[in-house]
Amino acid sequence: MQRVLVVDDDARIRASLGRGLRAEGFDVVTAADGPTALGAALTSTFDAILLDIILPGLSGYRVLQRLRDEGVGTPVLLISAKDGEVDQADGLDLGADGYLVKPFSFVVLVAQLRSLLRRREAARLRPGLCQVGDLILEPLTKEVSYAGYPIELSPREFAVLHALASRPDVAVSKAELLELVWGSPCAVAPNVVEVYVGYIRRKLRVAGAEQLVRTVRGRGYQVPACVSPGPKL
Repeated sequence: MQRVLVVDDDARIRASLGRGLRAEGFDVVTAADGPTALGAALTSTFDAILLDIILPGLSGYRVLQRLRDEGVGTPVLLISAKDGEVDQADGLDLGADGYLVKPFSFVVLVAQLRSLLRRREAARLRPGLCQVGDLILEPLTKEVSYAGYPIELSPREFAVLHALASRPDVAVSKAELLELVWGSPCAVAPNVVEVYVGYIRRKLRVAGAEQLVRTVRGRGYQVPACVSPGPKL
């Protein structure tokens, strides 16, 4: 049974969504304010979150931002009476997986929710998929994206980034990268690694993600496990 967190300050909406989703076979937990929702999402496991934007204590935007900052990748469907293009763009830029404007059809909500869950399951089943927060690398196709933004890398650049992303929060030395990517620590000069890291950072900058590859002084390079999306330039 898939577990869904429903967050809305309107008791009638919470009750209605709870009844409807349980009838559809979901296990439902509800929250009426931002801090409660954030605490639940950080300490419990959910397959998806339905999140209102206007909430007491902490807005849905801030809840979403905190979750993504903490590396929580649970699919989030924003539900709100705010129907402006800027409102929707803000939510998606913060890491939402969908946006539904009130009043909405319950049938449409369930369809969007199931779509999010199918995409998440498909990502889990893709062989070799490497995902760190919003960074996704597809070893089979050599495709890279960050927060949905595609990043074009050469095969060697992909290999360097994949070597780092497959060991998040671990500082990988130049010698290790030479072994993993070039086949030997003596294959090329160590400064070649610096050159390729520079190439990767320039390409990541387009997606506001140059902070993804960090230099750990005296130890090498690292992709942190939790990185919040930067602005798209």
